[in-house]
Amino acid sequence: METKAAVLWERHAPWSVETIQLDPPKAEEVLVELHASGMCHSDEHIVTGDMPFSLPCIGGHEGAGVVLEVGDHVSWLKPGDHVVFGFMPSCGRCPSCASGHQSLCDLGAKIYSGRQIYDDTARHHANGQDLALACGIGSFSHHTVVHEASCIKIEPHHALDRACLLGCGFVTGWGSAVYAADVRPGDTVVVAGVGGIGAAAVQGARLAGARTITAIDPSEFKREQALKMGATHVAASWDEARDVVAEATWHRGADKFICAMGVGEGELIAKALAMTAKRGKLVVTNIHPMAERSIAVSLMDLTLMEKQIVGTLYGSANPRYDIPRLLELSSAGDVDLDAMVTRTYPLTGINDGYDDMRASRNIRGVLRYPAAG
Repeated sequence: METKAAVLWERHAPWSVETIQLDPPKAEEVLVELHASGMCHSDEHIVTGDMPFSLPCIGGHEGAGVVLEVGDHVSWLKPGDHVVFGFMPSCGRCPSCASGHQSLCDLGAKIYSGRQIYDDTARHHANGQDLALACGIGSFSHHTVVHEASCIKIEPHHALDRACLLGCGFVTGWGSAVYAADVRPGDTVVVAGVGGIGAAAVQGARLAGARTITAIDPSEFKREQALKMGATHVAASWDEARDVVAEATWHRGADKFICAMGVGEGELIAKALAMTAKRGKLVVTNIHPMAERSIAVSLMDLTLMEKQIVGTLYGSANPRYDIPRLLELSSAGDVDLDAMVTRTYPLTGINDGYDDMRASRNIRGVLRYPAAG
C-alpha cells in the first residue's frame, strides 16, 4: 500500500513528508492505521545525531492507532483493536521481561538498526530505498508495520491522541519519579526540565505524595504549567534553583532529583548532586550526546553523604502493565494527559511542531492524522 510519512534523509535537515510504499506485515508483525503521534525530543536527537539511527529514517516512536491486519503468528491482536506502541519492545520471555523489567527487554538491542525486529529487513520504502524506523516503529506516518512486541492493547474508549503519549514520554517521566526515584510521601523532589518527560515526573511525584516539588526550567510558560500540574516551587535557572531548593528543603537538599532536560549536560550532574540530600537519589533520565563520556562530580560528596546516581530507561516501567494502568488513572482524574498536550498538528506540520518545541512553546506537541477525524 501507499501512505504518507515524515522521513529524515540527512542530519540537521527538516523532516520531509512524502508518499512511501509499505509492505504487508510478516508472520509476527502488525499493520496499524495511526491516529496520533507524540513529538518527543528523542526524535530531535535523531536529527542532531545524538542518537545515531540509520538514515533515511521515518521518525516517531510515541504513537497510537487501530490494527488493520496481523501476521500469521499473531494470536492476541485482531483488526479493530486499539494499540499504543511501546518504544521499547517487550517480548515477555527474556530475563529482563521475566523479572519485571520490560523496559530493558533484550529485543531493544535491535531498535537502533531501524530494521524490522522479525527478520532485520525493511517494510517501508521510498525513492527506491529502504527506510529505517525510529525504535522499530516509525509513528510519523499514517500507517506503519511493527513487531507485535511493540504493541500494547488498550480499551477502545481511550482517546488515542492522548494515549499516544504513553508510548514514551509520559511513562518515562512518571516512572522516573514513581519507580526510579521511588518518591515516597513527604519526600522533597526536584525536576530539572519541564518538557513532556519532566511534566510527567512532576505529576508522578505529586501523586506519590511528595511534600515539595521544585521545577527548574528557563521557560516562564513551562514553569507556569509545572505549578498547575503539582509543582510547589519553580526556578528559572540552576543558579536560582540552588537557593530555591535550599529554602524548600530547610537546607537539607532534595531527597530525589530528576534530570529531564531535553539534552543532558555532564557538567550539570555535579550541580544536581550538590542539591541532593544525604542518602538522596539523583535520577538521570534525559539523553546525553552519544559522544559524551565524562562528568565531573565530587566523589567525596557521593561517598560521605551516601548519595546515589541512577540511570533509567522508560522510567524503569513495565509498559504492558503501566500503560493500561495510567489510562485508568487518567480516566479517574488522577493524572492529567490533557494538560500535557499544548498544540496539535497535521503530519505536514511536523517541522512547525519541532520549531515550537525548540522555542519552548510546548509541553508536548501531538500529530493528529486523518483517521482521528
